[in-house]
Amino acid sequence: MILPIVGYGNTVLKTKAIDIKPDYPELETLISDMWETMYKASGVGLAAPQVGKSIRLFMVDAEPFGEEDETLKNFKKVFINPRMVDQSGPEWYFNEGCLSFPDLRADVNRKSVIKLSYLDENFQQHEETFGGIAARIIQHEYDHIEGIVFVDRISPLKRRLIKNKLTAIVKGTVNPSYKMKFYSGK
Repeated sequence: MILPIVGYGNTVLKTKAIDIKPDYPELETLISDMWETMYKASGVGLAAPQVGKSIRLFMVDAEPFGEEDETLKNFKKVFINPRMVDQSGPEWYFNEGCLSFPDLRADVNRKSVIKLSYLDENFQQHEETFGGIAARIIQHEYDHIEGIVFVDRISPLKRRLIKNKLTAIVKGTVNPSYKMKFYSGK
């Protein structure tokens, strides 16, 4: 089932998410619905807060970047209760977008290498190091479960320059190609 993606302005996007346990209600269905939602919206990552769930869960499918980096051709993972262990390497800018911010992109500076501890969809523990585009996508989604959105990572000047676009998203006057739930003021 395709879920509505929560738009900028909704408090769930600015709330630090909580850990879940294997008995989280209908987790398998939620994960399946999130994959379907992400693909319908042509995303490469989706975090649970973006579908209104303040839980520490996100997914990444970096296959669209497989032409640029062979290692991303089959890079598809679910991350549950992740914790950032380390960030290293040089920082680099990359033009990012976000499904909660339709038609908005900005250059964001992030570390090039990360080490993450997480559980997969079978609640098996992993600790892995990721670099390049994979690290960037993971950091973007990780920010969502920490209550951080990508425009928080750009300069105040750049935020002022996109103020009208942000206001349009909050008001729901944008017209994305996918189902969204906009801020209702409640």
